Amino acid sequence: MRNIALTLQYLGTAYHGWQVQKNDITVGQTLEKAAAMVVGHKVHITGCGRTDAGVHAKVYVANFRTDARIPVDRIPYAFNTHLPGDIVVTGAMEVHDGFNAIGSCVKKEYTYLIYNSPIKDPFYVNRAWFYPKHLDETVMQRAASHFVGTHDFAAVRSVGTETRPTVRTVHYFNISRSGELIECRVCADGFLYNMVRAMVEGRNRTAAGPTVPAGGLYMTKLWYQEDVL
Repeated sequence: MRNIALTLQYLGTAYHGWQVQKNDITVGQTLEKAAAMVVGHKVHITGCGRTDAGVHAKVYVANFRTDARIPVDRIPYAFNTHLPGDIVVTGAMEVHDGFNAIGSCVKKEYTYLIYNSPIKDPFYVNRAWFYPKHLDETVMQRAASHFVGTHDFAAVRSVGTETRPTVRTVHYFNISRSGELIECRVCADGFLYNMVRAMVEGRNRTAAGPTVPAGGLYMTKLWYQEDVL
């Protein structure tokens, strides 16, 4: 049985996140249907993270097992024939049997985009959070720096989630501006549900304020124990 790792990109606007669900269209479900067409049997695809509804991925890794002998260099082309235009498989490789897209991942980077201008830009709809009041990226960076290190992030998970443990290590949280676009890049060894979108000071999630919209969030970089990317 071969273990195949895929790299892919997707726009999450039309999907209810990655995880396969009974009543909603998801990225994982769409990819599994394409995989069945390619290898000729039903497969289970493991993704590197459960991205939420509307969240995008500039890089994403998944893996599945198959007896099909299709060459790995042909797999991206075969998958993309059966995928919609907002999901693209960019690469494939055969990996050892113990590789797991989520379990073998040691660090992840997410980027949140804010379109900070008095006037909307239609090309950033569902691609960045439109915020009309001026934001000072220097002040934002000063605040973001407090998250770097190993902390209990119970305060920045969604209300009602019971993930244990809640301690994570944030390696960096960098804020930069280019014109009207502010980039917030955060790298950690793992993320709680809605953690990137809800990062605030304090331990009480009910005092943290509203979570920013999903459309500005992208998975942008992954680190693996193996040479996958």
